[in-house]
Amino acid sequence: MTSSTHLYTWQGTDASGAPVSGQTTGRSPAYVQAALIRQGITVARVRPAGGLALTWPRWQARPDTAGFSRQLATLLRAGVPLLQAFEVMSRSGCPEGQAAVLLALKKDLGAGLGLADALQRHPRWFDGLYCNLVRVGEQSGTLDRQLEQLACMLEQRRTLEKKVRKAMAYPILLLLTGLGVSTILLLEVIPQFESMFVGMGTALPALTQWVIDLSAGFGQVAPWVALVGVLLGIGGRQLYRQHAPARLWCAQQLLSMPVFGALLGQAALARFARSLATSYAAGVPLLDALSTVARGCGSELHEQAVMRLRQALANGRALNQAMAEERVFPPLLVQMTAIGEASGTLDQMLDKAAIHYEDQVSQALDQLASLLEPAIVLVLGVLVGGLVVAMYLPIFQLGSLI
Repeated sequence: MTSSTHLYTWQGTDASGAPVSGQTTGRSPAYVQAALIRQGITVARVRPAGGLALTWPRWQARPDTAGFSRQLATLLRAGVPLLQAFEVMSRSGCPEGQAAVLLALKKDLGAGLGLADALQRHPRWFDGLYCNLVRVGEQSGTLDRQLEQLACMLEQRRTLEKKVRKAMAYPILLLLTGLGVSTILLLEVIPQFESMFVGMGTALPALTQWVIDLSAGFGQVAPWVALVGVLLGIGGRQLYRQHAPARLWCAQQLLSMPVFGALLGQAALARFARSLATSYAAGVPLLDALSTVARGCGSELHEQAVMRLRQALANGRALNQAMAEERVFPPLLVQMTAIGEASGTLDQMLDKAAIHYEDQVSQALDQLASLLEPAIVLVLGVLVGGLVVAMYLPIFQLGSLI
């Protein structure tokens, strides 16, 4: 193995749908994935080999695949050739990451590759579902239409993600702020009061003494708590990224939570129904669509369930029958799928199901925000207010004696 190549561990399915895995050397995960696809393997994951080696997280701007698709569809519909469309897009002030992708796509297309094959070399931008739909558009001569549908699907998916993040951002920020204020009080403010109470010569109230003892103990262990927290965070991140059972366990725990579990489950169902509806409407066979839709659900538990659906379909089962045997798919979605299969309108029924679950997520987020914010404010008010009151109790008692 040369210095420019690395060993990667991969997982996927072969042409018959059977799970396969192995290790392959290559210059990057994209090259490894492209080589496996040429062998007829549908790639699920490609990761550097070597166990749980720690790597420092690097920030990367999120790819705007929806904007890319919308621009390219508009140019193609206007009759602009593909290579010239990439040239126009690269000159339109696009971000640095997109400009690099456009340059690589132009080189690959100039070398004779098809658009779908060229897109597969950039898995961070274009997943398997995206590439499959582009390939269908190339073969049917409806590339602009497929890109337009992809842009709509990606925009709807991003809108749903933004709603979830927006609903959770304020409570988390509020909680972190309150905990930060409490930490500053324990480490900086309370020790100043303690030095003042030493000269009073009287016994302190029980609450005040307890808070002072808590501050002293917390000051001794705070550096170790911070260090252990950082190490656990980095190690947990690496374990989650490189260990499938860990991801499955995390998904099971999250989905079993009282309120958040239902919210995350409905979001995964919305992504599943939306992606499968788009793929099926584009003419992608169900077996091929399910293998790519699985990775877009956003949950390891749902991903494995969808892969079992694919295996059941390969064995001759109907989609709704296979879904009825999986606990992650509710009866409503199973029934709508059965109606769609019986009437030949599977894509329409799945699209309606996606709209339903997206509405459910929006309503749940509104209810959660209305309940969570007052609860956090109340808890933090009691916590911070309790610390302040504990420090002023001796002063109040001293004033009553004068």
